Amino acid sequence: MTTRTITSRTVRPVAATPPALGGLGLFTVLLAAALPLIDFFIVNVALPTIGKDLHAGEAVLELVVAGYGVAYAVLLVLGGRLGDLFGRRRLFLGGMAAFGLTSLACGLAPGAWSLVAARVAQGASAAAMLPQVLATIQAATSGPRRARAMGLYGATAGLSMVAGQILGGVLVAADVWGTGWRSVFLVNVPVVIAGLVLAVRAVPETRSQHPEPVDGPGTVLLAVSLLALLVPLTEGRAAGWPLWTWLSLAAFPLVAAAFYAVERRADRQGRTPLVPPSLFRLVSLRRGLALIVPFSIGFSGFMFVIAVALQRGAGLGPVPAGLALAPMAVVFFFVSLAGPRLVARYGTRVVTAGAVVQLVGVGLMALAVRHSWPHLGVTELLPGAAVAGAGQALQLPIVFRIILSEVPAARAGVGSGVMVTAQQSSLALGVATLGTLFLSLVPGSGMRDALVITLLVQLAGVVLTGLLSLRLPRTIG
Repeated sequence: MTTRTITSRTVRPVAATPPALGGLGLFTVLLAAALPLIDFFIVNVALPTIGKDLHAGEAVLELVVAGYGVAYAVLLVLGGRLGDLFGRRRLFLGGMAAFGLTSLACGLAPGAWSLVAARVAQGASAAAMLPQVLATIQAATSGPRRARAMGLYGATAGLSMVAGQILGGVLVAADVWGTGWRSVFLVNVPVVIAGLVLAVRAVPETRSQHPEPVDGPGTVLLAVSLLALLVPLTEGRAAGWPLWTWLSLAAFPLVAAAFYAVERRADRQGRTPLVPPSLFRLVSLRRGLALIVPFSIGFSGFMFVIAVALQRGAGLGPVPAGLALAPMAVVFFFVSLAGPRLVARYGTRVVTAGAVVQLVGVGLMALAVRHSWPHLGVTELLPGAAVAGAGQALQLPIVFRIILSEVPAARAGVGSGVMVTAQQSSLALGVATLGTLFLSLVPGSGMRDALVITLLVQLAGVVLTGLLSLRLPRTIG
């Protein structure tokens, strides 16, 4: 008689494998990360041509820049929360498609005010798309792969801000098929189509395991507080600083305090606010955000001011004005690739070294302006631009990694939204503050001295970032 032995096995549930972001998926999300930043800066060298073609005054032209930046900054945190709630891939695809359509609307705008409206819509589309990039990287990578992906994100961000200005000059001068300035927006359309095809194939779906509803009161108060600060600063000088600008600036601290009170109360009651105050208990996030603000203000202010000075003061065309910053872009790219290895060896003191290098670079540019004006171009600006680009590359990608290093995957969307909101608001502030300072000094001091003074103010900001970098955690988690 044959005896059968029946062995019972305990079936254990297999933990779901988290989605992985492959090489093609990483390329796709980095492409999407580049688009909004390129479009923030691409119009700088195109503004004179836009104003001439559409018969737009200075105030309206500033709205072409500010409308995009303000809408983008105001809605970023909400975009991150919606990605956590409905799925980051879904929001990414929808935001990218909307970005392509609004770019088309910008390129076809028949008048100045329709261009402003399309730019506001374009900024809102970017706010839906961009937070999903960082949140996807946080949720779908880990360990060395995440460090590499964050390093590439930082390199992409920095390179995009410089490349946008260069690309804008080339496209305006090329006048592709007679499109003139419109090509700086229309070029996005084929890029978006390619990005959507790649995203469908290669970007995994991720979402928070415990999605939380949108914080209505917090969303409204954050939007109002950012609008109260950014709108008067960007439009005040061109409008002659009317009463509403001062009332708006006076209201900003009150609305910001109300926003903080509402968010803290929601946190204490166990609800999830739009920006959880508990998130700021993370030392890396809190101190990294404090550093990214002056860095971004100086970066965007410089890019705007140098574009205006080279075209209006030095008499350069769009292409030479854009190419004058090519050394900064090239050096930034190559130095940023070495960032992860330097951090592994020296820790976050690399950021401090980067601030010192940037300080030297901006100083060299100020000396070049002082001694070579108005004969400025690639040759005269090359030493300072190259050194400054190296210094920026040792700061920006690394600070991005630091800010998000301790954020839990479940809050990846919120953390990403907070970081990019701080960066984008600071970029808008840089154009508003340093741009206003420069343009206010020009009538009395002349273009050369106004540019030198503005660069010296930026130097003070670089010193501040260097001091703040000393408070960063020595290592990155």
